[in-house]
Amino acid sequence: MTALPVPHPLTSLMAQQGWGKAQFARVMQRHGRQMGINLGTSRTTVWKWEQGQIPDGDAQRVLADLLGITLSGVCGVRWPRWLPVWEVSMLSASWTESGTVEALTRLGESGHMDRRGFLTITGGALSGVAASWAAAQPAFASALDGDRVTDEMVAAVEQRVETLKSLDEQFGGVTLLENAQADLSLITALLNSGRYTDDIQHRLYALAARVSYMTGWMAFDTGRKSAAQQYYVGALRAARTAGDDAFGCFMLAEMGVHVSEDGHTKDRVDLITTAVDSAPKALPPLTRSFLHLHKAEAHSRHGEHRKAGEELHRSVRLWDRADGTEGPDWLSWYGDAQVRSTEGKVMLRSGRVQQATSALEESITRAVPRDKAVRSSRLAEARLQGSDIEGALDAANRGAELVENGVSSVRAVDRLREFSARLDPHAHVPAVREFRDRLQELPALAA
Repeated sequence: MTALPVPHPLTSLMAQQGWGKAQFARVMQRHGRQMGINLGTSRTTVWKWEQGQIPDGDAQRVLADLLGITLSGVCGVRWPRWLPVWEVSMLSASWTESGTVEALTRLGESGHMDRRGFLTITGGALSGVAASWAAAQPAFASALDGDRVTDEMVAAVEQRVETLKSLDEQFGGVTLLENAQADLSLITALLNSGRYTDDIQHRLYALAARVSYMTGWMAFDTGRKSAAQQYYVGALRAARTAGDDAFGCFMLAEMGVHVSEDGHTKDRVDLITTAVDSAPKALPPLTRSFLHLHKAEAHSRHGEHRKAGEELHRSVRLWDRADGTEGPDWLSWYGDAQVRSTEGKVMLRSGRVQQATSALEESITRAVPRDKAVRSSRLAEARLQGSDIEGALDAANRGAELVENGVSSVRAVDRLREFSARLDPHAHVPAVREFRDRLQELPALAA
């Protein structure tokens, strides 16, 4: 299919920040002065950069500092690829087998960059990705020349991926991200140079989709939002190439989590609507329950509480019909804990604090350690809204304890800090001061 038109990454960056060329030039000059660097950046300079001219070293240093990107994230990376915006190839590559391999290869080249805090694809571009996924057809070309990829080799990678998934549930993504990146690079190399049967090829693309998703999830858990988005689109492409439309729907749902947490709630509604409308008719109740649960959360985040309640009801009804054994392997983790967690969030946003608290308590009881740590702050928030400050601090302290005992999740720590800010009216309470002191002492997590 025709590639999507892609603007220069700098153009995308300025659009995301709401900067026109002249304003961006002034911002660069001002920030340069703060760093002791005098720049002659003008509107014309910016236009030339957009047309392909490479900024000099001083301008790149100022821009990197302005965006909060470390020098290690810039050194050795060609302009404009270090910019915290969507990789051009991820959007422009055709939705074919060769396009999928190209996207996965680019992920291997750039996935280690630290782009914490930036979310770089929203609105029309995001809708374009979803539309491309929905319209593309899986394509399998002849096997490339190279060594034969055996069934045993693929089975070994599959087992390794299962082990990594289990470790992530227990300990979080911070310490495991590099392992997942290495697994994805290995699978991509097999696709690039291996010789294999059609069956092996299909399994490799399915594995690439799973591992790209898992790597994106770990990146998200680590706070690297832009990198996580890239891995998710890689997973979406690999799933389409493998002909796994159900997993593609799952990926659109998961991509929506990222954009809504960054404030783009309408984008999430659009993504999950595309997923639900494009879902295979033969999806089992468990998978459909998952999609409608995400749609409930999307409407809730967007402030559409009636629609959220309707979708939540659909999801719970479908979940009640599922026997727990008919879902795909990539949804093996989906269960009561996830349903109750979303129910709690939807209820809390609609002002039904008591019901929210009950649902969140049940969710945490049934969750794996990493999810317990992440959700503890939400329960703390619900209890605080219910004027139960003692119970709120108990929940927050349980989350802090899990991090102290080895759960490595930047999201968990960030959410505990967000909850701590809600305690300002109670700053005089000794237990609040003790919790805040404990929060300051939590282990530093690499991000």
